[in-house]
Amino acid sequence: MEERPFSDISYRKFLEEEKFMGSRCRKCGKIYVPPRRFCLECRSEDMEWHEMKGEGELAAYTCISIGPSFMVEEGYDRKNPYCTGVVTLAEGPRMVARIEGVDARDPESIKIGTPMKVEFLHRGEGEKARTFLAFRPA
Repeated sequence: MEERPFSDISYRKFLEEEKFMGSRCRKCGKIYVPPRRFCLECRSEDMEWHEMKGEGELAAYTCISIGPSFMVEEGYDRKNPYCTGVVTLAEGPRMVARIEGVDARDPESIKIGTPMKVEFLHRGEGEKARTFLAFRPA
């Protein structure tokens, strides 16, 4: 894999390529998502990019009906809420992401422990194109 600096820019470029990347400490093996330039566990700066499996399980969630303007532009509002949650990844770390493929209008139908799979959401066009990480029930 090509060498890229551990930065938000590199992480976003990987997302655009539909690669879900974290960083792994070469000294102690700790994995971080989003990636970090140094290990919080052993303080080593000897990090490498690590491609995540993109699998995990739902650990927590919330359904949001009054969101930021970019979510309102996507059609989410009081009548059409969206879900965001914490996913425990197969490799161990937890991360917050949008949860797709669940009924945010019926939060009780969403179950903790549901197996999840990564999904890449492409929004905008041209120079405004962005790719976002989300998860969907597997």
